[in-house]
Amino acid sequence: MLDRIRESAEYIQSKSNLNFKIGIVLGSGLGGLKKDIDIECELDYSEIPHFPTSTVEGHSGKLLMGKIDHTPVIALQGRFHFYEGYSLQETTFPIRVFKALGVESILLSNASGGLNPEQSIGDVMIITDHIHHFPDNPLRGKNIDELGPRFPDMSEPYNFSLIEKAKEIGETNDLNLKFGVYVGTSGPTYESRAEYKYFRYIGGDAVGMSTTAETIVAVHSGMKVFGASIISDLGVEGKIVEISHEEVQAVAAKAEPKLSLLFKEIVKHIAVNLA
Repeated sequence: MLDRIRESAEYIQSKSNLNFKIGIVLGSGLGGLKKDIDIECELDYSEIPHFPTSTVEGHSGKLLMGKIDHTPVIALQGRFHFYEGYSLQETTFPIRVFKALGVESILLSNASGGLNPEQSIGDVMIITDHIHHFPDNPLRGKNIDELGPRFPDMSEPYNFSLIEKAKEIGETNDLNLKFGVYVGTSGPTYESRAEYKYFRYIGGDAVGMSTTAETIVAVHSGMKVFGASIISDLGVEGKIVEISHEEVQAVAAKAEPKLSLLFKEIVKHIAVNLA
């Protein structure tokens, strides 16, 4: 594992002289933030040693290196999923590589189904906590001490200060942000009515097929995590309708300007604190 991480990181670093402290993961239909990045280098995942490749429409499969408002960022345009047949160790491999490149803060995005009756389609929900509902954990197996502790603390998986900053950004820019708990599931099926009800009952405000394993690995690595979901459909009783991946992408694309503004402001805030 350590050799694979090192080889991937060395290859990526050979393509850029930038010093990366901030990483970004762009989820379903959310690749438009790319236009806000002054791109220095763009790599297909297939070019990078040991990287998986994305098989899902809406996940472009490109690594972007550049700057947002003069701040270096490295971004995954498209992620990897457990339902594609990858292990959680494989889906989170790029997070390990980000850490090896020097990333200290990571911004995660996704499209998810809303569980909270106060939500509407197109809302942006800041993730305050999560429930990892996958049948596996990315840290299962022998722990590699160089990567992180055997039993990482998860009492603050999403950085409290970044959540507070998001609240401030939302109020300043009239974004009408929501805040809540994200439930991560294996997919690839969307939830049944009973599952929506169950996930709400156990404390969820949104449900999706990614993000929680990435957060676990990022926390294990010592990174600060910020997460946001675009509510692409509703799993609220009385509001449940049939949903397709294409519809999820369409909603995410429409709501993306709000998320892009939020991410740019969060990057700016982190950069000020790094200076």
